[in-house]
Amino acid sequence: MNFADLAQIVWENLRAHRMRAVLTTIGIAIGIAGVIAVVAVGQGGESVIISEIENMGSSLYFDISPDYMRGETADSSTFSLEDPALIKDISPAVEKMAAITLGPMVDVRIPQSQKKPLMTSLYGTNPDLADIMNLSVEKGRFLSDLDVTAHARVVVIDAGLADDLFSNEESLGKKIFVQDTPLTVVGVLEKVPSSMTDSSFGVRTIYAPITSAQDMLNNRVISQLCGVAASEETLDQAISDSVKILESRHSSLNKHYVGTTLEEQLEMVGNVTSVLTTVIGAVAGIALLVGGVGVMNIMLVAVSERTREIGLLKALGARRRDIMQQFLGEAVALCLLGGMVGMIFGIIGAFTIAMVANWPPLISIWTILLAVGFSVIIGIFFGLYPASRAASLSPAEALRHL
Repeated sequence: MNFADLAQIVWENLRAHRMRAVLTTIGIAIGIAGVIAVVAVGQGGESVIISEIENMGSSLYFDISPDYMRGETADSSTFSLEDPALIKDISPAVEKMAAITLGPMVDVRIPQSQKKPLMTSLYGTNPDLADIMNLSVEKGRFLSDLDVTAHARVVVIDAGLADDLFSNEESLGKKIFVQDTPLTVVGVLEKVPSSMTDSSFGVRTIYAPITSAQDMLNNRVISQLCGVAASEETLDQAISDSVKILESRHSSLNKHYVGTTLEEQLEMVGNVTSVLTTVIGAVAGIALLVGGVGVMNIMLVAVSERTREIGLLKALGARRRDIMQQFLGEAVALCLLGGMVGMIFGIIGAFTIAMVANWPPLISIWTILLAVGFSVIIGIFFGLYPASRAASLSPAEALRHL
């Protein structure tokens, strides 16, 4: 039996039981759609997060935090305001160092405005952060050492927040209220394309002197220190020096610290997203296997119903191989049809989820080929037993059903 004859026979049999064929392919379609959507959204999310981290700084970036593996957390005694300057003075391997107090989301509004307050992320920090995080000022200036020393009530806002608050008006020198504290805008950062801080989330960022932020939040906790090394060759030394200096300064409190490079942070993000994608993809894979079991069940029913047809075919000279090819072809066709439908809905689902999550899905041709190819494998695997059973029927036994 050549391929054209086989395809025609398979098509005619599927048409004769079209409702059964449609219902059978649904399980396969759901599984394939789930796999494609999960992988596409997972890879897209990973690429966005990695891009955001890379935008934070150069390959010389590192941060210092409490050693969470030892059960330590940041409190008011973990870091001091003097630590960044002291580390820079002692270690020639450290070029820049900033302290960060990261508060909860805060309400930001302008005086006598009827606009709804905007939820904003507040960073309390010092001047070095602009160089460490590659923050470019579009208007005005960034924070100064004098701002930190004087507990100045000033703030640097991102371009998105400036647009939201002041529209087309000049924002420099204007007052904004962070919670109930008035702050003067002294700088506006350049707008950086971002999928994670877009206005669709209603999340913006403001930077205030760390002393002022601690006053506003009534919180003296410094969350972490971040810095840049003088060169790639001195990156490890910069981390080692920073940890040693901090542990020496806070030795009476038995504090322990750990440093993390940008490369290590990217690796951790990749590991987490890979695990999540694998777990969710496994759930979709289970749905695909359930669909495969459904295909096998339907094909066994078809073998039972078409026993007379099998007997006639064998009586007319059909070989075992011909019968097996026919039933195996039907199983593969069902799964391939489900795979094609699932591919379409998977791509649609990936773009829909991505629009809600506000990041682009990454749909590679290899993901699609792998998913569709897997559906064919499912068809072969779960169709093999019914096809073998049909082919093994003896003509005499089959003709008894006439």
